[in-house]
Amino acid sequence: MSGTDMKLVVVGAAGRMGQTLVRTINAMPGATVFAAVERPGSAFIGRDAGEIAGLGPTGVVITDKPLEAFVEAEGVLDFTSPAASVEFSGLAAQARIVHVIGTTGCSVDDETKFRAAARHARIVKSGNMSLGVNLLGVLTQQAARALGPENWDIEILEMHHKHKVDAPSGTALLLGEAAARGRDIGLAEHSVRVRDGHTGARVAGTIGFATLRGGSVIGEHSVILAGEGEQVTLSHSATDRAIFARGAVTAALWARSQKPGFYSMLDVLGLS
Repeated sequence: MSGTDMKLVVVGAAGRMGQTLVRTINAMPGATVFAAVERPGSAFIGRDAGEIAGLGPTGVVITDKPLEAFVEAEGVLDFTSPAASVEFSGLAAQARIVHVIGTTGCSVDDETKFRAAARHARIVKSGNMSLGVNLLGVLTQQAARALGPENWDIEILEMHHKHKVDAPSGTALLLGEAAARGRDIGLAEHSVRVRDGHTGARVAGTIGFATLRGGSVIGEHSVILAGEGEQVTLSHSATDRAIFARGAVTAALWARSQKPGFYSMLDVLGLS
């Protein structure tokens, strides 16, 4: 660790994504794991975060006191749960640090709380932290704008591992929002999430979602634009969770020099 390395806290440090974050920060220049946090009552409290992540001992002991860690740190990386992320955003605002949120399944009310915290914290939130997916979002917006709703239908297909609890995925919704922006419509009023039984014909201009779950799939997403006699498919395949972790560290390093505010990965990547 050098004196200029950004001091990062990993919350949910013993989970799959938390372990990936610890390993990724350890391998990336410019950042260091300053602290690791788990929920009160976790069996991992008092254990070495590096050891849990398979790195061997690093001297960073997992704690259940996030605020104590935040006030000494410069940023927090958070792929936990909506309720936990809302709590962490309030603490990040108190500590006036960077809060990178990769948590999905958040409600409109949660989003309002994140934006309130962003008055004092530098919050970067995205349904997907990978460079490829954010580029796919930009391409989806352009394609939706170019191929109009009169002749082209949009369907978003996603598949994830059997343990994922929210659907559609945060990434599928990110892509749906991009398609809706391209067509200058609101996603909420034009999305079709479920089809079952006698549905009647497909309503023109809607954006359909299909969700698959099974096995150990990290993340597969396709945006299908279906026209008369032709079809365009834009897709992204994630084969390693580390892509999200690298994106999150990149976001934290970027946000370190920004003013308090609410940002997305498009801001980080200069694609907004």
